[in-house]
Amino acid sequence: MEMLLIKLEKNIESPLYEQIYDQIRRDITNGKLPIGMKLPSKRKLGEFLAVSQTTIELAYAQLIAEGFISSQPRKGFYVQAIEELSYVQPMAPIEKTVNKTTEDIAFDFSPGKIDTSSFPFDQWRKYAKDVIDESSQHLLLLGHPHGDYELRQEIARYLYHSRGVDCTPEQIIVGSGTEQLMPLLIRILGTDATYAIEDPGYPLTHHVFYHNNREAIPILVDDEGMDVRALQRSGATIAYVTPSHQFPTGTVLSASRRIALLNWASSKDEHFIIEDDYDSEFRYSGRPIPSLQGMDKSGNVIYLSTFSKSLMPSLRIAYMVLPPVLLDRYEKAFIHYAATVPRLDQHILSRFMADGHFSRHLNRMRKTYKRKLQVLSEALLAYAPSVSFSGDEAGMHIILTVHTQTIEAALEETARKAGIRVYSVNEYRTSPVTGEPSFLIGFGGLSIKEIKTAVERLMVAWQIKKV
Repeated sequence: MEMLLIKLEKNIESPLYEQIYDQIRRDITNGKLPIGMKLPSKRKLGEFLAVSQTTIELAYAQLIAEGFISSQPRKGFYVQAIEELSYVQPMAPIEKTVNKTTEDIAFDFSPGKIDTSSFPFDQWRKYAKDVIDESSQHLLLLGHPHGDYELRQEIARYLYHSRGVDCTPEQIIVGSGTEQLMPLLIRILGTDATYAIEDPGYPLTHHVFYHNNREAIPILVDDEGMDVRALQRSGATIAYVTPSHQFPTGTVLSASRRIALLNWASSKDEHFIIEDDYDSEFRYSGRPIPSLQGMDKSGNVIYLSTFSKSLMPSLRIAYMVLPPVLLDRYEKAFIHYAATVPRLDQHILSRFMADGHFSRHLNRMRKTYKRKLQVLSEALLAYAPSVSFSGDEAGMHIILTVHTQTIEAALEETARKAGIRVYSVNEYRTSPVTGEPSFLIGFGGLSIKEIKTAVERLMVAWQIKKV
């Protein structure tokens, strides 16, 4: 039995189970999956693709219903012979669903979208014009492999004042996105490393571990963050966490668990913490949550962040702060590597930060997102106690729980038919959890008016009435 190579796109309108169904169906009809081949179990394929077993079950159920595969009790799932099938194309309703376009979705509650209308185009254009000039000919050549010093210096200054991260510019590695930096980090941590990942957690990062053949152990997240006792029992050597605003639950790692996690990391030389601080800039109540890196006295925390939420996803600039012992390994392992971010973009950003525009932009966006969160909260409170929400102290999404007997998949499909995209929390778990349906509701990419309209339409679709 071989694992199936399936490419999933989280940011398109087609649900994950339909993407899996469609790719397996095509591989069967094209002969890429031979007759009689045993498919991976729902659990194994779910773990490999970092999706829930429910997602795999929906895909397999559709394939069975259409005769592409068969299920044999206590044995597994097997590819059917093409000549035995009455058709090799999906039925019209499925084809229509697979081919849905973005126009079908009027409101997308994606947690990954930002408010593009508030971007400081005038200031950015000015710095771009200044940088793209004949006097900047040197920027056409390759720069420092870790990123240009000017940008790393501004990042170090910003991190110290905003997050309490204590580092030098030399410790910072700039790269074109978290997904580009993580494989490099995994290589210097060695083949014997075992990773503890949050469950539920960020699927893109989890994919990186699986695709680089690294063992990843799911650790339960509760209302205090990652269960450190479970981490200690797991035998993992590396803990990947989002402590300031856990993705997707919005939980903040409690003070006692922060200390316990740091003590765990310092207990052995091979123990490290990867602190992904993906959207810590947006906290709306109380003081900013201090970074684990700033609390670390043993050099066991690797700090990771990006400009995707704070500026724009398409900028493709992320960075990691390596402790001295790993910095030495990195320099030896990647001495011949070149920086993956264009130098022109690096210098536009560094000048933008140096002149204070980045800080001012963040201050404006905090107010903007805080107002959107307030509008979203007020709109949802009108439907309490049929619905409740949490994780509303930071970030750009909340967790909405629907107190109903209706299953999650049915609510998600009902929302789709009403032109609304919501995101099941179970899609971010290694194994689905039964109970009341919960969804990620992102508000960054919607206007105030759209948030109000979308909530009202969603509640009407779900037949939930105002109090």
